[in-house]
Amino acid sequence: MGRKLYIKTFGCQMNEYDSARIVDLLRATYGMETVAEAEQADVLLLNTCSIREKAQEKVFTQLGFWKGLKELRPGVVIGVGGCVASQEGDALRRRAPHVDVVFGPQTLHRLPELLGTALRDRTPAVDTSFPEIEKFDRLPEPRADGVRAFVSAMEGCSKYCSFCVVPYTRGEEFSRPFDDVIAEVAILAEQGVREVILLGQNVNAYRGVRNDGGVADLAELVRYVAEVDGIARIRYTTSHPVEFGDALIRAHVEVPQLAAHLHLPVQSGSDRILALMKRGHTVEDYRARIGRLLDARPDISISSDFIVGFPGETDADFRATMDLIEETGFDQSFSFLYSPRPGTPAALLEDATPQHVREERLQILQRRNEEMAAQISLGMVGTVQRILVEGLSRRNPKQLCGRTENNRVVNFECADRNLVGHILEVEITEAAHFTLRGRLAGGVVAASAVSR
Repeated sequence: MGRKLYIKTFGCQMNEYDSARIVDLLRATYGMETVAEAEQADVLLLNTCSIREKAQEKVFTQLGFWKGLKELRPGVVIGVGGCVASQEGDALRRRAPHVDVVFGPQTLHRLPELLGTALRDRTPAVDTSFPEIEKFDRLPEPRADGVRAFVSAMEGCSKYCSFCVVPYTRGEEFSRPFDDVIAEVAILAEQGVREVILLGQNVNAYRGVRNDGGVADLAELVRYVAEVDGIARIRYTTSHPVEFGDALIRAHVEVPQLAAHLHLPVQSGSDRILALMKRGHTVEDYRARIGRLLDARPDISISSDFIVGFPGETDADFRATMDLIEETGFDQSFSFLYSPRPGTPAALLEDATPQHVREERLQILQRRNEEMAAQISLGMVGTVQRILVEGLSRRNPKQLCGRTENNRVVNFECADRNLVGHILEVEITEAAHFTLRGRLAGGVVAASAVSR
């Protein structure tokens, strides 16, 4: 067809993975190639997020801009996928009637047919059903774009936290078959991928069926991914404390490729708020899990997620969260104001806390988290870190850029493109605001020789 595709992604890493698979799919079925500007495209796609109200409203703002493009070129096809599409369904078109295609996270594999209907018949097409594993069975082989790649291990969530819309937009938890995940990793590794990030809304609940009929958990999956030739580093996200157990702790000790970093959202340091959130764990449960991990891997970096201003949060509840932050020393955590989502139990809770109080609490928490992250960065100055080289620095073509195990970007003097994809030893010389700077301290560390 020779049509041009522009896709804009909002939200989590799962959406980034889905967008990459959409590009693979439309390239394979229609020969579409992506363009950098929406004005150049024949097909405009939004992959959306509805985890917070602000994220959802960004979608309709973007669709407003694209309406003008369609008025200038009526042949342009506009599609909306992801969680907003799943949540809104047909109602999305009532609010934005210039949208031609609406598809959910589990029906992106049907996008060629949906687009075909819109292009051929000039009629809208909507499919936001939940066919589960069929999605992966009908996607083409992935095409790598760089040395890092996301791989979906599982989708959906069955925790039903009272604030979260994910179970309603992505469905219940389901795990991809074990061999399918390993096969996708192997395909990516053959294309030069060296770091794999295993994805799931609750990835440490992974229970993938093996060919022998047995079931593999995430720890076993990590161990097998580490055996794929060329894979030098493994991460996984996002985790839930309830399923973070001893098997994963052992993997962090025994699997050299598993990065010394864990993102484990706690959301609040108050047991009362955690109960209202229906998180299924207490603060002490969380402390115990983190404590066992730190006993086994004292050098590991831990980050988390925090929701500030959950309905009914008191000063005492907020102080309890700050106490947990001080005690744990989280690194590069994410924090947000509570955003009521339609259809979730928390949206029905009353909250008398003034908005300015909620915003002040968020500023306090974010400022402290930023201070802690900066302290950790400063503490890395003078140390030698293993850096997976991702490419040239964005600002200086005489520098290479890569990441540490605790996910910090490092720029260092060297312009040898042949080192992209290798793990190098780099001495950290400076901690800038968002990145680290360094200099080569040793040679290439072969993936098979990476050790603790």
